[in-house]
Amino acid sequence: MTRATAEQVRTARGCMLGLVVGDAVGTAGGALSVDGPLIGTSAGQLVCFTVEGVIRAHVRISHRGICHPPSVVWHAYHRWAVMQGIPGIKEWHAFADVPWPDGWLAQVSALAIRRGSAPATVSALQSGRLGTVEEPSGASIGAHALTRTLPTGLIKWWLSEPEKLAMEIAALTHAPAAAGVAALGATIVANLANGHEVGEAVRSSLRDCQTLLNHDANSVLASALAASNERSPDASALAGLAPKATALASLAGATYVAASFPEPGQIRDALLFAASVPHGKHIAAAAGALLGSAHGVDALPTDWISRLELGWVADTLARDMISEFADSPSGGEYTLASDSNWMSRYPGW
Repeated sequence: MTRATAEQVRTARGCMLGLVVGDAVGTAGGALSVDGPLIGTSAGQLVCFTVEGVIRAHVRISHRGICHPPSVVWHAYHRWAVMQGIPGIKEWHAFADVPWPDGWLAQVSALAIRRGSAPATVSALQSGRLGTVEEPSGASIGAHALTRTLPTGLIKWWLSEPEKLAMEIAALTHAPAAAGVAALGATIVANLANGHEVGEAVRSSLRDCQTLLNHDANSVLASALAASNERSPDASALAGLAPKATALASLAGATYVAASFPEPGQIRDALLFAASVPHGKHIAAAAGALLGSAHGVDALPTDWISRLELGWVADTLARDMISEFADSPSGGEYTLASDSNWMSRYPGW
């Protein structure tokens, strides 16, 4: 038995699988093969480690009561980098006698394969300096700050400030401007998950995150919504909204795509459209997360999902994140575990 609703599970699965399928479609530029696996990028890998870190942080809170969730996600990124064989990354061990990297995600061979670069994340990890909103470790405003943090908006069902968590996680490796966009993206996901349509979700999120954003973010997102209302989807308009691979441009492009293709049956067309422009891989990943959150997993193209390299991984993480926040399967300081294997899957450190 679970305290999570079926709708919450469908929405979480839609968000995670929508993001990784958007990443894969965007990477291919929309030119998909008729068979074979759909391969994503480091963006899809990093979102998996972000969600794993969020789960493990909550396990730690349940058992110890004290935790700084971004630092747990920081160590998750270390596991990704060590699995990738990236030089200059210090291994992090909770206990000397515990094998590391630990947890089930470290056993997924696809996550050890290089799938493109993540320069801001790698640079921050190599520096050994955990960035904060107040004291950033880098100046990047790149799209990974957004794409890897979008699913944190799903925990709005249990925690009041998912935007703060998204911002702090993005700030580990990116500049405050990108972290503010991450907060906005997570808030949009939260509003979509609660049943808002795309335009309403974006406008409400802009109000909620007003103190976290600069004027450019407000005007760019407003322009994206206005453009979606003015005419049918136009590739030149999309390219103009996302001229660079920044977090803000990617969210603006994703907003335009999601608002231009608002129906559940349009997700395939939406992602192919997003992938058709320069920097489309970031736009498609973010648009997939937004549309998956709005319509749930059942609206995603089954033939694509069945061929996703990271499909099973993303689906499992989505279900497990909902289980962790709804049910705490590992138990807690005063409660018994309902799943004796949960702590080995998601060690609380």
